[in-house]
Amino acid sequence: MSAYDTVDWRRRVFALYSDVRATAEPAAAHDLWRRGRDELFASHPATPLREPDRASFRGLPVPAYDPAWRFEVEVRDAAPERVELDTGTDGAVPFERLGVVDLPGVGSLDVWRLASYGGGLFVPVKDASAGRPGGTYGGGRYLVDTVKGADLGSAGGTLVLDLNFAYNPSCAYDPDWACPLAQPGNTVPAEIPVGERTYP
Repeated sequence: MSAYDTVDWRRRVFALYSDVRATAEPAAAHDLWRRGRDELFASHPATPLREPDRASFRGLPVPAYDPAWRFEVEVRDAAPERVELDTGTDGAVPFERLGVVDLPGVGSLDVWRLASYGGGLFVPVKDASAGRPGGTYGGGRYLVDTVKGADLGSAGGTLVLDLNFAYNPSCAYDPDWACPLAQPGNTVPAEIPVGERTYP
């Protein structure tokens, strides 16, 4: 994979999320997102799939859309906090906590700002099924990562957090990738049955 492949991957992800935000019906937007990600994973040179896994790829494990897991929430103030997450390849990546959101029946999640080049919002989530057979990726999944285009929308201090769109970081597919993972403030006691599951 070249640097140009990575640039093209980012462009396509940004375009996919733009189309998702422009699709009024959430289930239709989710289907568009799922099909777009399957196409990228199957055919793009910058796919995070390891070479041996590419020939057998038949799609990402994503359950059907469930509207009960979509939230538009206010970002509440929270005590400032700064963490530096070691990603190996990129060194220590700094994040600053902007606030907290409450998801009814799920728990609270910290909202982070990437405090380095590119900026942006970052909201990971790790649920009770993380690391269990048939569950979700052990390090957690991403809901918002605006520096990479993953953004369902925000306005006036609110965020759209739709757990149906939770997706695995690249390191879930290939250990050569290094990814910031969910911190304690982004770990919830509930099982979240929607969004991308652990890849076989």
